Amino acid sequence: MSDSPKPTNPNPTNPIARYREARKERIDSLAQLSARDRVAVGAGAGGPGSDWTPSPDEVSVTESGTIEEKPGVSLWRSAWLRLRRNPVFLLGLTITIIFVLVAIFAPWIAPKDPVTGYLIDQVRRQTNPVPGPQPGFPLGGDHLGRDLLSRLIVGSRQTLIVGVLATFGGFIGGLILGTLAGALGGWVDSLVMRLVDVMLSIPSLVLALSIGAVASRPSQWTLIIAIAVVQVPIFARLLRGSLLAQRSSDHVLAAQALGIKRGPIIFRHMLPNAMGPVIVQATLALAVAIIDAAALSFIGLGDPDQRTPEWGAMLGQAQTYIYDHPHLAYYPAICIIVVALGFTLMGESLREALDPKTRR
Repeated sequence: MSDSPKPTNPNPTNPIARYREARKERIDSLAQLSARDRVAVGAGAGGPGSDWTPSPDEVSVTESGTIEEKPGVSLWRSAWLRLRRNPVFLLGLTITIIFVLVAIFAPWIAPKDPVTGYLIDQVRRQTNPVPGPQPGFPLGGDHLGRDLLSRLIVGSRQTLIVGVLATFGGFIGGLILGTLAGALGGWVDSLVMRLVDVMLSIPSLVLALSIGAVASRPSQWTLIIAIAVVQVPIFARLLRGSLLAQRSSDHVLAAQALGIKRGPIIFRHMLPNAMGPVIVQATLALAVAIIDAAALSFIGLGDPDQRTPEWGAMLGQAQTYIYDHPHLAYYPAICIIVVALGFTLMGESLREALDPKTRR
């Protein structure tokens, strides 16, 4: 009898037996590897039907890559990372920054006094009612000989003041009504929302016109109050919807389960998380406020003092000379359109960046 070892594969021509033997040898080889080697080898080589089985000497193992842990990014920071690559947002932001800087430094930027009639000696009611461009006056003067460029620059400050204060007033009023409706609910919600529905059923410009007409004497504050009242239902309805979404969120339910009172839950948990859409709406409302202020000033419901330059009032004063000297209306109209466009582009881009459904 021969002492030769028994073959490991009794039936090498049988594919099934070869497959079983290969799997057995592969399992025995993998059992000798460490857990780190198994991750590197995986199930790559030696598939079903293959005669190749790895051994510890034949397997080369490389270290797996490490994962770098990074701190979490807030919602506003992640939005800014997208916005800074958005050309539409950058264009709107540039227009807005230029407008704000011009409005703040208007008295120092304006080349002339916007009230003094430097060209009054050139005004002829029949032949030359409006002085044209000339050295020192690149845009010419108005019907009272005042420098048109200086009045446009200084008028930006009045437009910004009216727009910002009107939007802020509407924001505060909407914040109060929206918080009452969204946080308390019940009959308070029904009462507030019926009031909001009545206000929204009236066209905004008609409502502002009615409020401005009630005042005994038009003034800049009348203009601000009229526009602010128009903005209140918009902010109230938006904030109410955001608060209703927050009422069923996990962090609010957890705070209620811990026994925290309703007041801290509203002002510490619900309201801060619901302010994002409202802030975005404020940028859009500012553009609407500027247009509404110009419209009300155009029809004479703004500041009655014609010495104070304001873009809407300048449009109203230019309508007498619109056929022969249309540039008196073109320049303030272009300023209003460009500034409103800047706030609109910035607000729309910010809303897309913060809304998960519209992120790109």
